[in-house]
Amino acid sequence: MGRVTVRERVLRIRDGAASERVDTLVVEEPLEVRLDGDPLSITMRTPGSDFDLAAGFLVSEGVVAERHEIAAIRYCAGATEDGSNTYNVLDVTLAPGVPRPDTSLERNFYTSSSCGLCGKASLDAVRTRARWPVGGDGPRVGADTLAVLPDRLREAQRVFDRTGGLHAAGLFTPDGELLALREDVGRHNAVDKLVGWALRSERLPLRESVLMLSGRASFELVQKAWMAGIPVVAAVSAPSSLAVDLAAEAGLTLVGFLRGSSMNVYAGRHRVLLG
Repeated sequence: MGRVTVRERVLRIRDGAASERVDTLVVEEPLEVRLDGDPLSITMRTPGSDFDLAAGFLVSEGVVAERHEIAAIRYCAGATEDGSNTYNVLDVTLAPGVPRPDTSLERNFYTSSSCGLCGKASLDAVRTRARWPVGGDGPRVGADTLAVLPDRLREAQRVFDRTGGLHAAGLFTPDGELLALREDVGRHNAVDKLVGWALRSERLPLRESVLMLSGRASFELVQKAWMAGIPVVAAVSAPSSLAVDLAAEAGLTLVGFLRGSSMNVYAGRHRVLLG
């Protein structure tokens, strides 16, 4: 299996004085996901929870929504010319009867920060693929509970403590109990790893969960929450305008700039309890 961190010698300069030291860096390597042997997606990720990452990606893209729809996930042996296994190539086998996606359309499933579609087309695309509604009443979350989530997320970030170079995504109960956490160099990968964990644990849809993000809330991350049936998303930093539009469209609660007792509720304010 791939390493999560590596050690490198660096020249450290502080107040004009130079010294050598060893620094811990987070590993970034490509992961190719194949579907029944055919290339589907390539993303840069931190090794670890790769099966969850692949499964969560397929949920986010609307390919699967239940565990039984995936027959198998395996690393591809002989991924290099010398026949060695790099653990950077996965092959996913769909269960019989599960429709294969048309990988020639739109962005060819290449994961990036923007899908390259206009706002309305992006909203329409997610609406047609989402299997579970996240509107309606759903769970209520106290503002005081939301206020402690960033610290609880940070306390659980083991690799971040050593590197300072990872995004995190955590699933919490409405009472603030941490259910699962994943770290990755890509914020979208961290969320996919969480969703994939939920799929493989037969927990989807995540109707009684709060998704906590260590950074900003982009359109893509809100989309992944909707596809997993998550009704509340909170982020330490700002949301994008399209993320707010999507949250409002879905009936999803979106909280940004969550820092201590200060926060902005951009959509779904009926789920946030004061006092």
